[in-house]
Amino acid sequence: MINNRIVNAVLDEALRTGGDFSELYLQDTESNSLSMIDGKVENANFSRRVGAGVRVLSGTRSAYAYTADTSEEALLSAAKAAATALKGSKEHSPKSICVDRVGKPSWKIPFSGINNQQRIELLREGTLSAREYSSEITQVVATIIDCTHRIAVYNSEGVHASDVRPRTRLAIQAVAMANGEAQTGGVSPGYGMGFEAYRTLIDPKDVGFNAAKTAVTMLHAPECPAGTVPVVIDGGFGGVILHEACVHGLEATSVGRGNSVFCGKLGQQIASPIVNAVDDGTLEGEWGTVHFDDEGNPSQCNRLIENGILKTYLVDILGSRLMDHPVTGSGRRQDYTFAPTSRMTNTFFAPGNDDEEEMIRTMGEGLFAAKMGGGSVNPLTGEFNFAVSEGYWVRDGKILCPVRGATLIGKGADVLMKIDRIGKKMWMAPGMCGSLSGSIPTNVGQPRIRVSEIVVGGKGGAL
Repeated sequence: MINNRIVNAVLDEALRTGGDFSELYLQDTESNSLSMIDGKVENANFSRRVGAGVRVLSGTRSAYAYTADTSEEALLSAAKAAATALKGSKEHSPKSICVDRVGKPSWKIPFSGINNQQRIELLREGTLSAREYSSEITQVVATIIDCTHRIAVYNSEGVHASDVRPRTRLAIQAVAMANGEAQTGGVSPGYGMGFEAYRTLIDPKDVGFNAAKTAVTMLHAPECPAGTVPVVIDGGFGGVILHEACVHGLEATSVGRGNSVFCGKLGQQIASPIVNAVDDGTLEGEWGTVHFDDEGNPSQCNRLIENGILKTYLVDILGSRLMDHPVTGSGRRQDYTFAPTSRMTNTFFAPGNDDEEEMIRTMGEGLFAAKMGGGSVNPLTGEFNFAVSEGYWVRDGKILCPVRGATLIGKGADVLMKIDRIGKKMWMAPGMCGSLSGSIPTNVGQPRIRVSEIVVGGKGGAL
């Protein structure tokens, strides 16, 4: 992307006012997106985004500047702008590159060899499958995206790392209507690989079918009752509770500033003894996978919780200085307009040993959350609320009927301690996670789990 003379000049310029660490981040991203409504293509876009960012650190102080111009003059100007935020005299100079890390793209079919007609065919298959599910499906919106994200990172400690990150995702949303009422269902699988993800891992017909099934099922479901009851949460996107209600509170952006309920709890029990939780950025072909983080550190498998004991936080370079904690390969950013912060990759509850059907059979009366929706959490307290996009009421250990409008309300620390069953099969679901360094692709996941009791919000009465 750039020659070493320019790199050294930029890193050196950033250190001129007393910084002890400088970093140059370069990005070149190509993206395609197509959307279809009821079988007709609405939008087809291609974009290319190129830019660079320069960061300088002095102890726990940080300054960042960025530019869409990657010429030598513009990069030096960005370095000067970042350095201006610090006041002091030069004490450090950049080292020559002594660590060279290169990530190989995990694809078999690059997106550059795919035409839009091939993408449109996938959208049409998914749309037709959703339409054929039921005459109550009144609208189908289908979208496909793919991107090739190339980055390079250089720092004053002599590290260079470059990575190529392909990603693709198919999303189908179906709307079902009857008697003037509407419900929606959505499915959106995605992977960190090339176009080979389709047909092998992503079947558009299955995606459309399942989106329509959720919409129609919820259309005819009564409102969910409210109360404190056992809840079984299915795998895949059910892991959003771990992501939001727990692991955001383990990121250095929260812990390093004392804004987390998990501050000072390393080595302590924070979850049921059957709980093991992992953030693993090394999983081949997954949506949240990176060979190296956006600070040039190797991605790694971080065992966050082991047998209920908190083992580590997720820590970037600045967070390491704030917390005196080792870097965990967790520095990530949306693009060159953001400085990196500690973030998740592929985060999940590890598989357990419990029978998935036994969880429901022995729960008495409660809720089976088959699909989770969005939600919100306060990382300082761990308080959360999450929507259930597809739920079923259970009575006497048997599914009684589907219910809609359910929400799960509680505190992450409490829920972790009340998990009493974890199934044997884990699977993940992709999403976009927003935080201080922008929106990044992350996977959430888990096997089917059971929480012995949790507050369920709903508008319904007795069933």
